[in-house]
Amino acid sequence: MGMVYIFGLIIAVILFNFIAFLTNKRLSKNQIVHIWVYTIAFQTLFDSFIDLKYHGYWYFTEEHDWASLPALTMLIPPVNIMFLNWYPFNSPIIKHIFYFICWTLVLLMYELLTLLPKPWGYFHWGWWHLGYAAMTDPILLITLVLYYKWICRIEKIN
Repeated sequence: MGMVYIFGLIIAVILFNFIAFLTNKRLSKNQIVHIWVYTIAFQTLFDSFIDLKYHGYWYFTEEHDWASLPALTMLIPPVNIMFLNWYPFNSPIIKHIFYFICWTLVLLMYELLTLLPKPWGYFHWGWWHLGYAAMTDPILLITLVLYYKWICRIEKIN
């Protein structure tokens, strides 16, 4: 597997990190570190079952491979930083719902892009499909918001 094979992943990692850090106005360095580690831990836990045990989806190959490491450690954390940075915390509930719907649609479209053939695509479905992603993405985003609020409460206590 050469560099051309992971071209789409490299572009996404660079782009997402650039946007996340350039536009961040809300999250402190401490919160970014918390979100980054939380995201890696949560994704690793989720992927260890859906990807490795049940072969629902995988990055590059169905086996453990080094090429998927950037997807597991540098792709989703900046997306979560963007999500939280722009989240309408002090807005009416309807705006929260609309925000979740918009982000879920963006995530679903991005997932479809990752399914493109090489060199752009790096994600593959086994039994997983867009319907499962549509059901799990909002749950994952809600847990992210709850985790962020918990971190903010802890910071206020200290």
